[in-house]
Amino acid sequence: MSVVDEVTAANESYVSEFEGGQLPMPPGRKFAVVTCMDARLDPARFLGLAVGDAHVIRNAGALVNDETIRSLVISHHLLGTEEALVIGHTDCGMLTFTNADLHERLGPESESIDFEPFPDVPQRVRQSVEAIRSNPLLPESFSATGFVYDVHTGRIDAV
Repeated sequence: MSVVDEVTAANESYVSEFEGGQLPMPPGRKFAVVTCMDARLDPARFLGLAVGDAHVIRNAGALVNDETIRSLVISHHLLGTEEALVIGHTDCGMLTFTNADLHERLGPESESIDFEPFPDVPQRVRQSVEAIRSNPLLPESFSATGFVYDVHTGRIDAV
């Protein structure tokens, strides 16, 4: 069975029990989560979220960059979120390479891309939190807090 067949079948099962069609567009708990795309992270589970509770923005490394800010600005100004949680994690793949490594592997056409690797997860989370706090498109009342999720224990610790 192909991946497409597997996810299509899973979706049919989901549809048969789906009850979320009446949920409003704004997140019910008025916050957003910025976290890594790592498949070991299930933010809904480790944060106790139900469908409709929060916006979840995922990218490699849980980075707050221009695209993340764009999403947070929309989340706040149009959909009412009041805070963001930035959650990095232990054993992150972004610690395992440099831009030079990927540029060498991918060739000259990749050299214009900054893949934004970093050597220290807590420090990168603090930088991302500061990027949110200092962005002029988000008001001072929009709060941001950083955490590191431990992939071995499931615990989040504030940084």
